[in-house]
Amino acid sequence: MPTTDADSFDPTETTVDEIHAAIEAGDVTAESLVDRYLARIDEYDDELRAILTVNPDARGRARRLDSRFETNGFVGPLHGVPVVLKDNQDTHDMPTTAGSRALAESVPEADAFIVERLRDAGGVILAKANLQEFSYGVDTISSLGGETRNAYALDRRPSGSSGGTAAAIAANLGAVGTGTDTCSSVRSPPAFNNLVGLRPTRGLVSRTGIVPLSETQDTAGPITRTVADAARMLDVVSGYDPADPVTARGAGNVPEGGYVSHLDEDGLEGARIGVVREFFGLQDEESAPEAAAERVTGVVETALDEMEAAGATIVDPVEVVDADVLATARVIRYEFERDVNRYLEGLGDAAPYRTLGDIVESGLVAEAVQSRLTAGDVLDVDAEAPDEERGYLRRLERRREIAVDTARRMVERDLDALLYPPSTIPPVEIPENQPFEELSCELAAHTGFPAIVVQAGFTEDGLPVGVELLGRAFSEPRLFELAYSYERATRHRRPPEGFGAVD
Repeated sequence: MPTTDADSFDPTETTVDEIHAAIEAGDVTAESLVDRYLARIDEYDDELRAILTVNPDARGRARRLDSRFETNGFVGPLHGVPVVLKDNQDTHDMPTTAGSRALAESVPEADAFIVERLRDAGGVILAKANLQEFSYGVDTISSLGGETRNAYALDRRPSGSSGGTAAAIAANLGAVGTGTDTCSSVRSPPAFNNLVGLRPTRGLVSRTGIVPLSETQDTAGPITRTVADAARMLDVVSGYDPADPVTARGAGNVPEGGYVSHLDEDGLEGARIGVVREFFGLQDEESAPEAAAERVTGVVETALDEMEAAGATIVDPVEVVDADVLATARVIRYEFERDVNRYLEGLGDAAPYRTLGDIVESGLVAEAVQSRLTAGDVLDVDAEAPDEERGYLRRLERRREIAVDTARRMVERDLDALLYPPSTIPPVEIPENQPFEELSCELAAHTGFPAIVVQAGFTEDGLPVGVELLGRAFSEPRLFELAYSYERATRHRRPPEGFGAVD
């Protein structure tokens, strides 16, 4: 390969395909690309506060990939692509902190399953991103990283808990990123940062090596600037993991040609999209002014018109179970302490603390998270035996009922997807807290069905708005067709101001 100049390739808004084309053309090497992204982190992250840790071996890893490319070509579908990980995903060569000072020096023995898959595909782990501490909330505040800011308005929230990854990818501090989603975290942060996020069907992506919040709701998913890059990432991270038996559900459900084979510009032609009107508009009058919800609704109404113009039939409205019923299926209070304790136990003698209770008592947790933990009841549940609590079992049964009911409604109306805004209001100003009541996250979380968020445009004052499409179990191929078609028809992605090229 010819000698290259890092300045000859601008990584701003680049895609996986463009990176590979530039490597093949000799316009960039994996090492020089890493240098360009590290320069952007140095230049911009002080104000964004999205990155917790930079991988000290990122350049070395990229250099080794360059050497392999010289003799064998690309090692995999993410060869040389710099990846930003949410810092609740285990890395054997970097701390995995969940954003907490209590785990600041915790280096697991092995990578998370999805991290191993990313490395095997040729990805370069560039950095690990800030998150809401222990993923317990939707603001992206942690004792280790402070408060992450929205890339489009530095005085506003990025949502959470994967807000660090979303802000970093929006500001082009990495090529692609990972998040995890318990109830909103790979959907509302992308919506607030003009990105694409996918919550996969439960069982499609392994949770091994991920600091948990709720075993029956947690999943990992991609956060990217384009639908195509989200599909490429899902092709890499999905698959059966014997250490996570729930992934047996996904066996045989990955399309033979991969998810990238479903990137169809005509995907909306003939589609039937059901509009969930009860997820529009202000859900709690104390959350925000009604005008805030109206700004989001206006953008989503335009998105519906755009989908119809691209060939979709809009079925409006479609009823689903209401918010009060969804609330009766919440189980985080029963699972959080149990699951974190299991994770800490898995660290063995290297665990800095033995239980979540010990961490809370340490005083090291960010006040905004500490106050929620101590005021709530997550530490009052018997962490050893929640399965014996009748309230917990009733909620699990309610979740099964919601999944059956949602699938039934979609079948009876012959729907490809349900549509609604991932948040009814725009990002709030710091130091206000993003109101959970305005996040439409529970239908996907409680059914385990897949949902993709794609850019829908901006409010009049320049704040990003996303639109969410929810499908039936393992319908990711169809969701990619719909989202890609809408993305290509509208091209609502644009980079935030203030994060331009670095000299």
